Amino acid sequence: MMTRKALSLFALALAATLSACGTNMEQRAATGAATGLIVAGPVGAAVGAAVGAVVNEADKKN
Repeated sequence: MMTRKALSLFALALAATLSACGTNMEQRAATGAATGLIVAGPVGAAVGAAVGAVVNEADKKN
């Protein structure tokens, strides 16, 4: 059985990967939040949305 920390890291990696999907900040944050919610519950949704916002900011600089 996976430990909680390993599951959290997996959720973060999955949210980071899928949060890049989308063309604007709202889509990226929503995709990250939905992925985080499915994998890790409400905390995962918050982390996924934050990762989506960070990916959006990083994409603006390119």
